[in-house]
This record gives sequence, C-alpha cells and structure tokens, in this order.
Amino acid sequence: MNLDHVFVCGHPVLDFVATLRARRSTRFEMFVTPDRLCAWYLESGLVDTVTPAGEDEVREAIALREAVYRLVTDARLAEDFDRQALGVLNAAARRVPPAPQLTPGGRHTDATPAQALALVARRTVELLSGPDVPLLKECGNPECTRVYVDRSRGMRRQWCGMDSCGNRIKAAAYRARKKGSPAAAGR
Repeated sequence: MNLDHVFVCGHPVLDFVATLRARRSTRFEMFVTPDRLCAWYLESGLVDTVTPAGEDEVREAIALREAVYRLVTDARLAEDFDRQALGVLNAAARRVPPAPQLTPGGRHTDATPAQALALVARRTVELLSGPDVPLLKECGNPECTRVYVDRSRGMRRQWCGMDSCGNRIKAAAYRARKKGSPAAAGR
C-alpha cells in the first residue's frame, strides 16, 4: 500500500481524517510511526517545522482523528454531534496551538506535535461550525471513505479526487460497458 499522504479533500481536517484509509474494508493506517505523523503535519502545510513525536503523540492523534471522523460524519448526515467525540475534540482544541512568526522569509510556524494537534482540533471547530458543512460529501467509490468539500459548480463532484478514485471507477465502468457491448460480443 502507498504510504504517501494525499491531500485531495479540500480541507486539512478532512485530509487528516483520511489518514485511515478504507474504513469499511481493509483499513489502512497511515500513522504507523511517529515519523509518519510528523510528516503529515509538515506535508499538510499547517506547520513548517515540528519536533519529533513519540508513540504517545501518535495515540493522541489517532484518538482525535477518530473523534473528528465521527463529528464530520454527524455533520454530513445532519445528526446531533456525538458527545464523547465532542469531548475529545474540545479538550484538544483547548491546548495551546503553535504561534506563527514573521521572519525575513515570510510566515513560519514551529510546533511540537501537541501544538500541531491543537491546531488540527481548532481547524475542526472552524470547519464544523462554518459555512462549508453543507458542502461535505463522502467519496462515491464504495472502497473509499474520504469526506471532501464539494465546491464544484452545482455540487456535482462524486469523487474525493480524480487521480485516486475517479479515474479508477470511470475506467472500471468503461471496461464493464465495453465487455457488455454487442460489438465486443461478436468477436
């Protein structure tokens, strides 16, 4: 399985939630080591540098991610928020986030893993209390469980990303159509 972090969901919080892939089938954990967690913080662009994490930070990140997934699902389905998940999120959001600094090269944010996680929690609060909630959709690929923000015209987007899911599903549908076409049957 590919260990590259993917950022196709339209919001860093949703990309964070997507670090557990294929939730309904062969679940695949992206945060297998503290280094992979720190790599996500950096690749997401939320922070510019992060101090090394340990196993405890990975466990905390996974616990927050699962709470956020529950809350995102509740929001997407217009259900009441799960109280336990709210408690996990709000506890993380109360922690001190990193402070961006202005440097000669522009904005720079140094963080500890705990600060980076607090930032993810705060961004979750912003997302789930903001105007994008009605735009949350789950990928149309039955094997994928990514949730994304659908900003397409007419909200017609069906896939988390064309490169990941859309092309695969469209190619499979094309092959199925070709296999069942009368021209293919006459060969």
